[in-house]
Amino acid sequence: MGVPPAQLSALSVLVFGGPRTLTELAGAEQVRPPTMTRIVQSLEADGLVRRERDPSDRRVHRVHPTARGRRVMQRGRERRVANLAALLDRLTSGELARVQEAAALVESALAQQPGFRRIPRDAREGTPPQDAGDGR
Repeated sequence: MGVPPAQLSALSVLVFGGPRTLTELAGAEQVRPPTMTRIVQSLEADGLVRRERDPSDRRVHRVHPTARGRRVMQRGRERRVANLAALLDRLTSGELARVQEAAALVESALAQQPGFRRIPRDAREGTPPQDAGDGR
């Protein structure tokens, strides 16, 4: 892919979680705002994100993934899903049942965490949400 891990992580938040302000994105990534500014500048230079004024408050800018940014994340997700599917194909039906039980337990535990947001089904199935008005 050629995109450094910190940039991929920030791009992932935008692609699968929706547009954010720089401050929101910095908080999600647990970095200081100046660090996030540099990350977003690099993503912009690569055509993976764009900044837009918030229509409800023209003082605020939100960072949006571009179509190219969504494609980068989609390809990465497809590779990870294919690798996981190949590993799961080697398991017996009993082992697969245990994996399903474990996944349900993890999801249940996560749902009890403050601020937990369930990932929409289309994102879990590998289709990032679309951002209208983006021709890149």
